[in-house]
Amino acid sequence: MTGTTETAAPTLIPWDAPGPYRVVFTTRAGGVSAGPYDSLNLALMSDDAAGNVEENRRRLCVAVGADASRLAMNRQEHTILVHRARAGARGEPGDGLWTDDSGVPMLKLTADCLPIAIARADATRPALAVVHAGWRGLADGIVAEAVRTLGGGSLAAAVGPAIGPCCYEVGPEVAERFDSDLVRDGRLDLPGAAERALRAAGVERVERVDLCTSCRADLFFSHRRDRGRTGRQGGVGLIR
Repeated sequence: MTGTTETAAPTLIPWDAPGPYRVVFTTRAGGVSAGPYDSLNLALMSDDAAGNVEENRRRLCVAVGADASRLAMNRQEHTILVHRARAGARGEPGDGLWTDDSGVPMLKLTADCLPIAIARADATRPALAVVHAGWRGLADGIVAEAVRTLGGGSLAAAVGPAIGPCCYEVGPEVAERFDSDLVRDGRLDLPGAAERALRAAGVERVERVDLCTSCRADLFFSHRRDRGRTGRQGGVGLIR
């Protein structure tokens, strides 16, 4: 999972999930937004037109074969809340969604934090979760909570693009919440922390994109690099 594939509009990073799933991580390319939100901004921002964002989300849903009217999202607040996705529902506080129903696309937004997808690798009982995880969510246990919602079985996961240990400087109050080998020279290995949490929760197969959102301005929005004035990419998944 180190390359990208370009569709007719959005440039996406797909995960070959083990089952009847369609999971992709988005880049910033292939949308209609402009300026600091150029171009596939998926979040409603005060100075990006709502019509642009809805068109970007529509394009993403078309690219993954989903019905945009059924897109499920949370109001992300760095919690460990993981809710069952309801088709078309928006705005419930939480940072994870899961479903065992087909045809319900779930979207998590990120701009340095991690998008994580977790799938039950059992074709007879498919279930999928998507998670938004920053340092706080990881430390508080959102990965274990997402795994719990899937109800057991053999699991696989993909960790999407996020700020890397090359760029993620943290203070001692953050560093002390993680294993010491995950923090070097004051920089936290956020993807490494996510993989460790997934394996500790019983996920057998973990794949990582390992592209730094802060380094790759050509591909990603980054809250730190752009000092807060930036768009959001994300991870989207559904059961087909």
